[in-house]
This record gives sequence, structure tokens and C-alpha cells, in this order.
Amino acid sequence: MSLFDLSDRARQYQIDLLEFMDSHVYPAEAVYEEQMRESGDPHFQPPVLEELKVEARRRGLWNLFHPHPGTGAGLTNLEYAPLAEIMGRSHIASEACNCNAPDTGNMEVLELFGTAEHKEKYLTPLLEGTMASAFAMTEPAVASSDATNVELSMVRDGDEYVLNGRKWFASNALHRNCRVLIVMGKTDPSAAPHRQQSMMVVPIDAPGVTVMRGLPVFGYQDREGHAEIDFADVRVPAKDVLKGEGEGFAISQARLGPGRIHHCMRAIGMAERALELMCRRASSRVTFGKPVSENANIQDWIAEARIEIEMIRLLTLKAAYLMDTVGNKEARTEIAAIKVAAPNIALKIVDRAIQVHGGAGVTDDFPLAMMYAHLRTLRLADGPDEVHKMSIARRELRKYRTKTENNKHGGNK
Repeated sequence: MSLFDLSDRARQYQIDLLEFMDSHVYPAEAVYEEQMRESGDPHFQPPVLEELKVEARRRGLWNLFHPHPGTGAGLTNLEYAPLAEIMGRSHIASEACNCNAPDTGNMEVLELFGTAEHKEKYLTPLLEGTMASAFAMTEPAVASSDATNVELSMVRDGDEYVLNGRKWFASNALHRNCRVLIVMGKTDPSAAPHRQQSMMVVPIDAPGVTVMRGLPVFGYQDREGHAEIDFADVRVPAKDVLKGEGEGFAISQARLGPGRIHHCMRAIGMAERALELMCRRASSRVTFGKPVSENANIQDWIAEARIEIEMIRLLTLKAAYLMDTVGNKEARTEIAAIKVAAPNIALKIVDRAIQVHGGAGVTDDFPLAMMYAHLRTLRLADGPDEVHKMSIARRELRKYRTKTENNKHGGNK
């Protein structure tokens, strides 16, 4: 028995999800695109997506990410990994199964740190798929790769906090069903660096909250939107502080660990679909009297893609296993490693698939251009590559610093 063998329930979910993808999701992609074009609204909520949500829920393919039995499937990270990979093959599958970011992370935060009122007002409709949410942490005026730089001010005034500042890349804030923001800001600039920040639950229609614009990403206006939001004297009741004042940084780390691994799982799914498209295209196109697939360099690309997908899948499964068995903190090196490796490798495979498709690869006739834009952006989302590599290097160097100090003091050599 392998360490990463699927449980019987996870295997059944995998079978059911694969069948749902084949029978409903892939056929719905063209309908989705047509409905988006006909609406003329980049943030339109296509009816076909709502139909998919009904069907997914009917089949029990709902809230698969959520580890809490009763409100979710109750799967471990290791059990969920292959399911997230399958959903990652299509840009509409995750939302169809109510497993899309940033709602997944926000639901987890509300589950762990929300009050009974938060759970009734926001968590329940999020779990039902009738509401969407956004996470407002990144800011345009500071380097947000260092979360301690966050400047949006949260000033206590009696039983309320007054929020002033600006956020951007608040994904989902332009979703037609978005009703609530989880906002990170600074409550005590004089506290220790990791105790200055707090998180609050803020309705998106609260007075003083203004969605300024949706930020285009590589020219795409993604349906859910990546919003720039202004907060001008926004008054938030003290009861809407999550966990307590000064807990914002800790909550962000609790939220981003699972979120990062979910992104990587989906990236593997994108890489698998890109490889499939590359093989089909290379086999069906003829140049200079022979199929493209007979060219040695194309065969190299295909072989390398298979090798690299298997490598990042195993590293992702290891990270998921460690998260389940020793916790997110002990798995942080593996989480950081896959956050660097998975998007980069998937991006390379998509890039080569585009090359094999020729001009068609950069059009919207195939999903490759969209995949490329998403994966390139993922190298920045939830922390850029450089920050994750820095944290891995520091932990590696710490081992040798300890050995050096032991040697200096007569320790074992």
C-alpha cells in the first residue's frame, strides 16, 4: 500500500467528479463563453454556471474542499488533492462545485474565527453557493509581499473602528453575488510587527466602501474581477473583528496555507489538460510531410511535461500529507516549495502547448492563453516566488547555523 493511496471515499469522489466533468462541465464551456459574449458584461453570471452548481450539488460534489463534516465533504488535504486537480482542468469547474478561491479561504476563516452572527449571515450562504466574498489584503501603495507593510488604518472609536485606505487585487469583489469582504488593516502601528494587523468582516455595500475598478490581468477582465477598493471613513462594529485585535497576521497565515496548496493542485490540472491538448494537436497536424509529433523536439517537450507533472504532483501530495499529519506549520517548507514549483512548471508546459498550436494557441479558440495568464499571475498571488524561496533558504541555512554554533561550543562534529 502506497503512502498516498486514495481512501475508498476519495476514490469514489474522483470517479463521480470525472464523470461530471465529461458529461456536464466540458460541454458547458462553449455555452459559458457564448453567454458571456452575448451579455456584453465582463462580470455577468452566466445561467449555465448556476445550472452546473445545481447539478453538482445534486450529485454530492459540493464543498469538497471543506474539511468540516456536516458543512463540507470532510476530506483531508490528501483526499482533496486529486479532486482539486480534476477541477483545475476547467476554468468553470471549481465554482460549479463551490470550491473556488477566494471563497474557499474565506469560508475557512469564518468557520474558524467567525462569530455565530458571522456564520449565520455570511458562512451559511457561502456554503450554499448563493453568496460570494472577497479578501482585501494587497495594497497598491506598499510592497504587499511583506504583509507587515499593510497600511490601511483601522482606528478604534468607541464600539467601532474607522477604516481608511485603499486595497487592490481583491479578487471576486466584482462577482455579481459578492456581498462581503474580509479586510486586513493596521490597528496598532506601535505593536510588534506581527501584532499590528487585524482582520474585519465588512459588507461590500457599507457606507464609504467604493469599488473603483476591476484590474485587467494580461488584458483579461476576469469575470469575478480583481478590484481596487477605496475605504473612506468606513465604520465597522468592534464585534466584526475576527479573533481579536492584533490577530490579522496569524489569520492570514492560517488562511493562505490551504489556499496555496489548492492553487497548486489546480495548476497541475491545467498542466495535464495542456499536455493533452499538445499531444492531440501534435498528432493531428502535418508539417513538411510528417505529423508534428514525429519531431524530436516535440517528443522531448511531451516527455519532459509528463516527468515534471509527476514530480510536482508527488511534492504536492507530500505537502498535503504533512498538513494532515503534522500540521500546516511543520509543512511550510513543502507548501512554499510547491507554490514555486507548480505554477512555474505548469506555465512552461502551457507555453509549449501554445507553441505546438501555432497562432491558434494565443487565441480564445483554446483555453491555453487564459491558462497562461492565470498561471503567470499565480507566481505573484499568495506571495511571489521570491518570498517563498527566501523562506525555504532561511530554514535550510538555519540547520547549518545551529551546527556551526554547536561546533564552536564543543558540540558534536
